[in-house]
Amino acid sequence: MKFSPLAEELLKKRYLLKEETPDGMFRRVAGFVAAAEVTGRVKQEEKFYNLISSLDFLPNSPCLMNAGTKVPQLAACFVYPIEDDMEAIFDTLKHTALTHKTGGGTGFSFSRLRPRGDIVKSTGGKTTGPISFMEVYDKATEAVMQGGKRRGANMGILRVDHPDIEEFIDAKADEQKLNNFNISVALTDEFMEALKNDSEYNLYYPPGKKVRGKKNAKFIFDKIARGGWKNGEPGVIFIDKVNRSNPLKEMGDIEATNPCGEQPLFPYEACILGSINLSRHVAGGKVDWKKLKGTTETAVEFLDDAIDVSFFPLKAISETVKSNRKIGLGIMGFAAMLMKLNISYNSVKAIELARKTMDFITKTAHRRSEGLAEEKGEFPNYFKSDIKTPRRNALVTTIAPTGSISILAGTTSGIEPLYSLVIDRESPSGKRMLSADPVFIERLKKEQFSPDKISSDEIIEQLSEGKKLSDLQGIPDKLKEVFVTALDIPPRVHVLMQAAFQKYVDNAISKTVNLPEHYGLDGVKDIIVRAYRTGCKGITVYRHNARRQQVLNIVCECDNPGLDN
Repeated sequence: MKFSPLAEELLKKRYLLKEETPDGMFRRVAGFVAAAEVTGRVKQEEKFYNLISSLDFLPNSPCLMNAGTKVPQLAACFVYPIEDDMEAIFDTLKHTALTHKTGGGTGFSFSRLRPRGDIVKSTGGKTTGPISFMEVYDKATEAVMQGGKRRGANMGILRVDHPDIEEFIDAKADEQKLNNFNISVALTDEFMEALKNDSEYNLYYPPGKKVRGKKNAKFIFDKIARGGWKNGEPGVIFIDKVNRSNPLKEMGDIEATNPCGEQPLFPYEACILGSINLSRHVAGGKVDWKKLKGTTETAVEFLDDAIDVSFFPLKAISETVKSNRKIGLGIMGFAAMLMKLNISYNSVKAIELARKTMDFITKTAHRRSEGLAEEKGEFPNYFKSDIKTPRRNALVTTIAPTGSISILAGTTSGIEPLYSLVIDRESPSGKRMLSADPVFIERLKKEQFSPDKISSDEIIEQLSEGKKLSDLQGIPDKLKEVFVTALDIPPRVHVLMQAAFQKYVDNAISKTVNLPEHYGLDGVKDIIVRAYRTGCKGITVYRHNARRQQVLNIVCECDNPGLDN
């Protein structure tokens, strides 16, 4: 196994136990998860080891960090309820801290909390509203690092028809506030219809019951879009779309998601995620469908076994998880796969391949889950679901951002396009590190450039100085088309790509529509509406340099990345 310098630092800082090697980590994880098998454990352990040590698939970070330790909490995603009761609010806060301590991220809907200024009958005082409690949760999160190795992450959601919606939309306008939260507005069909008709819509409290006023839909929508344009917050979740696709409607409504939005969950529910590295499923200039089938099947087995060996912070969570047995099988390296196939992300061909690939993975995953149901039994709440054929897992596929594990795998994250051919990123130790995309580097080594035009070394040097590939002389047009980057891709293509994947994904998708710095507010409004119309379950935008600090930057004053990275 060869890891990049950034991946090596990440392994040492976050994943490896004392005196453990990467191979030792993979052995530890494979052995612990395979312990769920009653028969054939040794054979399954070897299958799991080959699956993850090859980097064909990696589970979410808590699984890599915690499997085989004293607190083997393997799930990345949790959702907790926020009820309108002081004792319940602080019980959930305690549960949140315990979850962060074991490496999980948490999501909440604050929509059940009374709006600011309501009278508290027991004391005669007035309520402070949802935002004040979000601030309490934010401060608590600041004090607890996830698994002792990374800062806690939260998702805060408020329905668009909550009376305090304007205060919520503005909650992160100041970049110094709620830094441990992503926030999203839950947009309803009623709201989107009012927006279409340029009319007012109702505000409710309690949610969906008592009308507490009206708002102009266009005014609120403009405010949401302006927040997204300004600094990427809030995102939006199309909550009615989420619940229409929920196969367990008898259990109630889904109100919240995990921190990155891709995993809608019931209260007291968690999910273990894992992602197939698509860039390692290309052979001879074609997608290796046979290998992809085998990887998908083994990955489903791995994630299902992980449920049974995982520790969960609360009995209620363990019961819900094991009753529904949701898993989150996703992908990473889609953009890298396209580049290996000589396909531009900004093309109809790429969108067609997105549909074909995800359709193949989800159908394969469902069939394997059905096979597991025959072998081990269907998930206990199957008879409460509207799923036709018995299977082991209520929901199977999800597309996560894969920020850290894609670095370990040496590939592009999730379904995102390449952010930049040369990326400036902050390492776990706080250093700025420059790295060049490995697929691009490999292509440059094979490409024959005329000596009188430009060399591979010169290309990397100019890119690291901030120049675009499209601006360089002597580069074949096909190379410029294939190695297109996020900010050069039209926003509508970002949305169409997300919608193409969403059609074949059980849960939801974490994806950001990256926008150039000069992009206008009207364009952001169009993105949100387009996402709703094309069947996405949510959407997030981010305009380059919209924040003083951002995770990825295109260039910085760092050492030249060179051709060996």
